[in-house]
Amino acid sequence: MHVMAKAACPTCDKPLASPEARPPFPFCSERCRAIDLGKWLGEEFRIPLRHDEEDEDGARPPRRPLDA
Repeated sequence: MHVMAKAACPTCDKPLASPEARPPFPFCSERCRAIDLGKWLGEEFRIPLRHDEEDEDGARPPRRPLDA
């Protein structure tokens, strides 16, 4: 048997109400949604960048020697 965990607000970790009662999903309130947005805008949260030279594993290909 597979048991689903109750959803919680990612900002304050409070359990979420029923889907009909929580329009600011996945947050419990507009306040928590605004706190999360502030963290993104203040660059506390970031999506890591991948350089063009890196492959999907994050490893760089070997450098080729320069022609002399």
